[in-house]
Formats: sequence, structure tokens, C-alpha cells
Amino acid sequence: MKFHAEHPESSSIIAHGSGWIQLPQARFESSMVLSSEGLLQPWECSSFDDLTAEHFAQVAQWSKEQGIQVVLFGSGLRNRFPPVQWLRPFVQAQLGLETMDTAAACRTYNVLAGEGRKVLAALILE
Repeated sequence: MKFHAEHPESSSIIAHGSGWIQLPQARFESSMVLSSEGLLQPWECSSFDDLTAEHFAQVAQWSKEQGIQVVLFGSGLRNRFPPVQWLRPFVQAQLGLETMDTAAACRTYNVLAGEGRKVLAALILE
């Protein structure tokens, strides 16, 4: 018999589609950051082209504050990578950052959070 630790479902993504995600408490239609540790913040970018180095610096800061082990970046409808110089705060904090399209980031977030990992997802919803 296998035993698994129970994890709060309030941070699970229960559905997602183009331009939206559904959490247990509400449906969201704008870019956001959420973590398995309870963080739920709007992310002020409506598309990949709106991103700046400051967006990634803020995500790295939130991740450090929460003791996050891995950060997922959902880059929108397709997989796009941020400029490498924007990732300096992650290197300095010794944080891993995985880039994928937002749908893949939602699925990966649920798997990692379900395993009890401390994970944060920064998701562009477009």
C-alpha cells in the first residue's frame, strides 16, 4: 500500500484553455503567478511581447520568499524563451526555471504540486 501526503487542492489548476485557467476558487482570464505554497498574484503582462526583465526579477523574488524549488514559465500559446540576461535573478538565487507553453506549464504544475514539490508557475494567458 502506498501512502501519499495530502496537499491542498486550492492551488490546483482544474481546467485551462486559450486565455483562461480555472482554479477551485475562480476562473482567471489574465496572466498570473501561482504557487503550491499559496501565492496567487496577477502578472501584469497580456502577451510574451509585454514581458521585461522586471517581470522575471519579481517572479524570482516571490520564489525565494516562498522557498520554491522549481519555477515554470508558461509563455503563452507557444513555447518562447526569454532573453538569457533576464534570468540572472534565477541564477543568483539558484532557482531552476523551465520554459514551456502555458498549457504544458499548467499540466506540469499540477503534477509537481501533487507530488508535494514547492513549485511556482508564471503563466501568460493569451
